[in-house]
This record gives sequence, structure tokens and C-alpha cells, in this order.
Amino acid sequence: MSYAATIDLFDNPRPQRDYGITIRCPEFTSLCPKTGQPDFGAITIMYGPDKTCIELKSLKFYLQGYRNKGIFYEALTNQILDDLVGACKPRWMTVTASFAPRGGITTDVKAEYRATTER
Repeated sequence: MSYAATIDLFDNPRPQRDYGITIRCPEFTSLCPKTGQPDFGAITIMYGPDKTCIELKSLKFYLQGYRNKGIFYEALTNQILDDLVGACKPRWMTVTASFAPRGGITTDVKAEYRATTER
């Protein structure tokens, strides 16, 4: 499920400076691929922009696209990272998915990206 094309960007106002942006999405939902039951969680995106930044309204709609998608937490976290990195090409990015308890167990999945080439 790659919707990277739907993620709008805007020019980084300070591309010469290293700085970080943290985006928190505390009301994330997807579906358990085994039971079809809803999974509730929070997605935290931290990144160092290079030439562009992520526009938040389009990110909200992108994340809402998972609402009816049956997907495991691990695949979900890595797909979000892949899509966002593909869209904005940051210097670095971390996506953390923290899910509410299911059967008394909570799950956090963290995926990271670091640019390997010099700017």
C-alpha cells in the first residue's frame, strides 16, 4: 500500500541547517489482518528535512488510508517509513508505532532511515 504520491511537500525554509521535526499522530487506526478487529495506536514521525518538509494535512489523509487496511504492525511501520522517505528524501527519519494493549500486550515498532550519500 504505497500512497507516497499523495503526500504533499513544501520547501524547507532552512535547508542549510540541520534540525529535527517531530510529528505525533495519537489517533491512528488499522485492522488486525487475522481477526479484522481494529488496532488503535499512535504514530510518531521524527525526521531531519533536506530540501522539503511534509505537509500535515496530506499526511493526515495518508495515515487515514490505513483505517480499513489489514496489516501487521511491523509491515505497517516499515511501509510508512518507506513511503515518507520516498516522498521527502530526508537526511534521517524514524517512525515509531505504539499500539494499545490487545490481550494484555502492548507493541511498539520502530523503523529508521539514514541517508547514505552526501548532500
